[in-house]
Amino acid sequence: MTTETAYRADGSGHADGPGTWAVLLPAARYEAERLVHHDSLRLTGLSETGRPEPGDRVAVLADAPPRLVALGRVSAPTRRHREDPDDPQSPVEPETLVVTYTRRAFDEPVPADLLTLDGPVTALDPAAFRALADQLGPPPARRTWLVSLDLPIEAGTPAEAVRLFWSYVQELGPRELPAFVAPSGDELAMQAFVLGAEANQDPEEDD
Repeated sequence: MTTETAYRADGSGHADGPGTWAVLLPAARYEAERLVHHDSLRLTGLSETGRPEPGDRVAVLADAPPRLVALGRVSAPTRRHREDPDDPQSPVEPETLVVTYTRRAFDEPVPADLLTLDGPVTALDPAAFRALADQLGPPPARRTWLVSLDLPIEAGTPAEAVRLFWSYVQELGPRELPAFVAPSGDELAMQAFVLGAEANQDPEEDD
């Protein structure tokens, strides 16, 4: 089966192995997952019926238009109180769906407009899941990158300058501060990124 067929969720269970699901990210959560590296995805407020179980495979999708941005497996959440819903490292409540990422494609998502989704969580036919996942191809080769963030800071001492630096980083974050990245050994190829995308920082080139 290929992605040229419009797939429909059929609620396949565990008799033939782990279940396969599609999870649709809210727009704000997609941006958060794209900007900062997380080992797992945690979603709350989902129905207790018709939801993934530990070991199930998950295709994580962004909406408008639908596209595959990650693959993962469902993990069992721990029974601890969640202090901060915006902190991915904080404890989770029992009803939280926890998906451990196995492959990310946030920078180069795969079109998934042929899927029919029934809500935030949809059961997928295993063949549809495999066809969608196969479009990702092999993961890119890992290499060493040099990432830097330079801020001009006025301060009375070096220690105060460092404290102000981290205050600005926490306050402004990746949505406002440009980070500079280059392959190790090729600093001339440096690029600036804001909001997870390449951004021109030369005002003369904009004129």
